[in-house]
Amino acid sequence: MKRKWYALVLVFVLTLSMALVGCSKSESTGSGSKEGEKQEGGNKQDTLVFGRGGDTVSLDPATATDGESFKVTKNLFNTLIEFGEQDTELNPGLAKEWSVSEDGLTYTLKLQEGIKFHDGTDFNAEAVVFNFNRWKAGNKEQFYYYNSQFGDVIQEVKAVDPATVEFKLSRPLAPFFKNLAMSPFAISSPAAVEKYGDKYNENPVGTGAFKFKEWKRNDRIVIVKNEEFWMDGLPKLNQVIFKVIPENSARLNALKTGEVDLIDGVNFTDVPGIESDSNLQTFFRPSLNVAYLGLTSTRGPLKDKKVRQALNHAVDKKALVEAFFAGEATPAINPMPEVVEGYNDSIEDYPFDLEKAKQLLEEAGYPDGFEMELWAMPVPRPYMPDGQKVAEALQANFAKIGVKAKIVTYEWATYLDKARAGEADSFLLGWTGDNGDADNFLYVLLDKDSIGSNNYTYYQNDEVHDLFIQAQTEVDPAKRNELYQKAQEIIKDDAPWVPLVHSKPALAGKANITGFKAHPTGSDELGTVEFQ
Repeated sequence: MKRKWYALVLVFVLTLSMALVGCSKSESTGSGSKEGEKQEGGNKQDTLVFGRGGDTVSLDPATATDGESFKVTKNLFNTLIEFGEQDTELNPGLAKEWSVSEDGLTYTLKLQEGIKFHDGTDFNAEAVVFNFNRWKAGNKEQFYYYNSQFGDVIQEVKAVDPATVEFKLSRPLAPFFKNLAMSPFAISSPAAVEKYGDKYNENPVGTGAFKFKEWKRNDRIVIVKNEEFWMDGLPKLNQVIFKVIPENSARLNALKTGEVDLIDGVNFTDVPGIESDSNLQTFFRPSLNVAYLGLTSTRGPLKDKKVRQALNHAVDKKALVEAFFAGEATPAINPMPEVVEGYNDSIEDYPFDLEKAKQLLEEAGYPDGFEMELWAMPVPRPYMPDGQKVAEALQANFAKIGVKAKIVTYEWATYLDKARAGEADSFLLGWTGDNGDADNFLYVLLDKDSIGSNNYTYYQNDEVHDLFIQAQTEVDPAKRNELYQKAQEIIKDDAPWVPLVHSKPALAGKANITGFKAHPTGSDELGTVEFQ
């Protein structure tokens, strides 16, 4: 009788153990939001699945140039200075205060104390010096943003004491502090950089609200709560999964079926349906962007300014806005949106005029047009929800003036690399501002110093360059604005781009999401997000 009782107990224990193992397995191996759904007992969902259109290129913020990378790194790292919740106003970050000398050549930052990197090593002034020296010593192709935003202007970075860093510059740099708040200048763990070497871009270590856990290429990136995050009460979530779903419609369907909790790249035509669904909500990113067709000025007929001007006249921007942005965008005239100080509102756009376009082509020696490649973006971006369809519309416009545009595309990282190398005739791309300063649009995208980094058109004009450098050095806002406005007039005439639209990007999420603030730079902090 005793043996039978023991046997019954043993069977019960084994059965219970197997059931518990089964529960544990089902909760931890799924890739959708069901991982974080409310458990029995009323616990809140603690995993956010963010559906996005493309994969990250690099998890080392200093080597990244694309929004899909910064979308993740913003949550793994901190910058010395941080932007506001939904603006580009400057707020304390890893630095609690900052100042500049009267001659504009010495910039001093006082750092927060007691912060540790995810690997347990100390954040201090020496760590800051290490990062800046690393970026400065690297080649231009590796650290694009450092070279485009600082170049050789930073002469020395010195640790005055463990909590004070001093920057010595060769000339005043008006957007210096705004630059420091940009995602590429997040501070990495020196120990981790030295440990992982060339593989650091796959093994990121910062001070952010989340820590890196896993990256399955073209599938998902998983980040988990930093239990020792230096800002009280954050993050609210235990885990975030960035899930790649290239097609906009498939991403929206994944939201509706509960596979994901939050998505970007929402087609504007889908917004009314989302807003009528009580289970969903929409978010709109404050506009700080431009979508454009780049015209590589070193290739074939595009070397001629008149050809580039002709292509500008051949684009019906209003039709693009109606067809692909449901009217929720503004036709672009200049390379930056009107909200950026220094915008030249006296410049008039190239009117949609096919006859004028044909006339310019004839004057340039191409009365019967010519053939070229038109590269279509393979992933949706905030400024362009569907690159393929926009490319097809442009292709149809150009055909009317005899220009035969062959649509070409590549995987996202390859697309960027080849375009950066000047291999495209014309290409669709765009830019979401990093810091709200005119320098971050004009100098970064169209200066000769930025060729090989973010100036994909290889456009160079010495007069424009001189204006940009003067504007960087000038601390009087009114004088800076005059310099930028003059530069925009020259750029308009040279026509290295066909500026297309400035959009107010739409995102969507489950109705029970709170605390999400879509940032105009496209880099969203998710530490404040939680489920009701």
